[in-house]
Amino acid sequence: MEATAHFYQDLVSHKLSLPALLMEEKYFDTIPSDWHIIITDIKGSTEAVAAGLHETVNLIATGSIVAVLNLVYKAGIRIPFFFGGDGATFIVPESILAPAMQSLLKFKSTTLSNFNLELRVGTVPVQEVYQQGKELKISKYSVSEVFSIPVVLGSGLSYAEKLIKGEEYLLPAQLIPAEELDLRGMQCRWDKIDPPERNHEIVTLLIIAKEGRISSKVFSKVITLLDEIYGSPEKRQPISVGKLRLKSTFGRLKMEMRARIGRTKLFELIQSWLINGYGYIYFRTEKGRNYLNRLVEMSDTLVIDGRINTVISGNSNQRMLLSNALDLMEQSGDILYGMQLSRDSVMSCYVRDLENDHIHFVDGSEGGYTQAARQLKTKIANQSL
Repeated sequence: MEATAHFYQDLVSHKLSLPALLMEEKYFDTIPSDWHIIITDIKGSTEAVAAGLHETVNLIATGSIVAVLNLVYKAGIRIPFFFGGDGATFIVPESILAPAMQSLLKFKSTTLSNFNLELRVGTVPVQEVYQQGKELKISKYSVSEVFSIPVVLGSGLSYAEKLIKGEEYLLPAQLIPAEELDLRGMQCRWDKIDPPERNHEIVTLLIIAKEGRISSKVFSKVITLLDEIYGSPEKRQPISVGKLRLKSTFGRLKMEMRARIGRTKLFELIQSWLINGYGYIYFRTEKGRNYLNRLVEMSDTLVIDGRINTVISGNSNQRMLLSNALDLMEQSGDILYGMQLSRDSVMSCYVRDLENDHIHFVDGSEGGYTQAARQLKTKIANQSL
């Protein structure tokens, strides 16, 4: 294994406030040039969401993360990864690149055959990003005692995404799909989640710093705005234990199984349904309640991958204050943003064990991230006219 393979897990997880962290350049490290960027993205996701397939889109995006993380955990390392609603981004060492791409190509094949949705998969060397004059710096932010997230600054991931989504992008010819696909731990068992009692709506937000602006300063200002208008991250958290409801329909379990193993096995489907039924009992035990509390703590509601992606809860007055503030930042040439309003949120999960090794991917219902991204893309296109 290459010398830089443990680069990310060796980073210190910083406990200062996020706005303060963003302003401290000394806490950001340059990603090793021998690492690689991998991006997955569902082609035509906007149309799929409009057709009512938002749960399937989220499940496929989660599946791409699980496919890579199961390989990573077997290798005994950690990597930064980012959930995007209709896809995911990973930054991986050389030793992980080939097996990860082979697994994702296998997942691409099963996704197309089972759901008639095309998963775009591509990779770009970090070295190429640097050769194009793009920056890619990373820090690790401690959200809580048990959960840390990567924070990436620079346009490197955005450049890689544009390249992979381009019409002329080609995968290396020698890549072939893996024979087996390991999606153990992927779950999609929760019903739509209403906002916590004190809140009334879910806002999905995407923000980029405009070219020429220092993204760390811009993002620090945006996070400070969120703190001032919505309160602490805990107060704007869209997930709460009291609003969690299991959705144990055969249809949901069947969809999850098709994504995980490519087909439906009746015995395993019935077994999953029975296990899910046991969940109603388990979550009333002390261990079950501890799991639910950790679930809220380990909900992935904020992604900073060269832009801000976040799902928050609040009320309409707070949203208007935020919209007005972001409009002013947009008019001054600091940012462009997309915002989608939802009545509830959706969550898919990766559960390796019920103690400390689980993570939960959150999106606004009806394709929150996908719809916010569509707004943002329209603004970007209008800027270039």
